[in-house]
Amino acid sequence: MDNIFIERLWRSLKYECIYLHAFNGGAEVRAGIRRWVDFYNRLRPHGTHAGNTPREVYHGCLPLSGPGYRPVLQAADRAA
Repeated sequence: MDNIFIERLWRSLKYECIYLHAFNGGAEVRAGIRRWVDFYNRLRPHGTHAGNTPREVYHGCLPLSGPGYRPVLQAADRAA
């Protein structure tokens, strides 16, 4: 079960980056993968994260309420 996440990442990388571009050499491949990973983490919404990017989830840049989001804090919680 723990491999499913990394296998999904590799599948996305292959179908969204590698198979779509004709890279000429290792430097181009590295640059292309670097751009794709940046896109994947910063811009591409993920269904698992309720349509948010991994960056938004990791850094906690989410609204305070809604399905799949952090809970709304009560006034007493905010004061603490």
